[in-house]
Amino acid sequence: MIGGLRVLAVVPARGGSKGLPRKNLATVGGVPLVARVGHVVADCPTIDRAVVSTDDDEIAAVAADAGLDVPFRRPPELSGDRIGDVDVLQHALAATEADDGTRYDVVVMLQPTSPLRTAADVEGALARLVDGDLDAVWTVSPTDGKAHPVKQLRLTDGLLTFDHPDGAAVVARQQLAPLWHRNGVAYVLRRGTLEAGRLLGERTGAVVADGPVANVDDALDLAWAEFLLARRDAPSDGA
Repeated sequence: MIGGLRVLAVVPARGGSKGLPRKNLATVGGVPLVARVGHVVADCPTIDRAVVSTDDDEIAAVAADAGLDVPFRRPPELSGDRIGDVDVLQHALAATEADDGTRYDVVVMLQPTSPLRTAADVEGALARLVDGDLDAVWTVSPTDGKAHPVKQLRLTDGLLTFDHPDGAAVVARQQLAPLWHRNGVAYVLRRGTLEAGRLLGERTGAVVADGPVANVDDALDLAWAEFLLARRDAPSDGA
C-alpha cells in the first residue's frame, strides 16, 4: 500500500510468442524472465499482491515458484497476439478481486520482457503517481536521434521519400525536439484509468530511465539483456 492506496501488480505472461518461442520462460542470468519479476516484487513493500495472467501451466508453475500468485488462468479469447494490454489488465483485476475479495486502487503492469527492472524502478513509479496526484505513470527512455520520427523514410515501389513532411529540412540533430519512448519497465495506473479503458490517462507522468534498458522480443534482445546484466553486476574497479 502507498498513500492509502492498495496496489495490485499484474504480470502478463501468455504462452505463445512468435519472435522468441516460449519467451517468458527464456533465461537471463540463468533466471527465467517471469521468475525475475517475482524476485523484484519481493523487494517492493508497496505492492499488496502480485498475480500472473497466463494461459500456460509451465509459466504458472515457474511464476509460483518465484513467489507470484496464480489464482486464475487467462481465457483463450485473451491469449492471442492481437489482444491489448487493457483487456488483459481489466480481466486480471476482476479475477483477482473475485479471488480475494479485496478492492485495489492501483494496478502496476510488470511485463517479464524487462529483465533489468529493479524494485527501485517500480517503487519510484508508484511514488511518482501518488506524489504527483497523477492518473498514470509510464517508465520511458530517451529516443535516439537516429530513430526520430521526423527522420524516418518511407519505401514505396522501390523509391524513398521522407515519411514526415519536415524530414527534408532536418540537417542537424539540434533541430529535433527531444522525444521519449515507453521502455516496458513499469506501467502504473489508477483504477479509474484502467476502468476507462486507457493506459495513458489524462494526466500521465513519466519516470525516465538513466541508462540502457533491455526489452526482450527476440534472440538479439535476449543477448543484449545478458550483456547489460553482466555489465551491471560486474565488480567495480578496486572491489
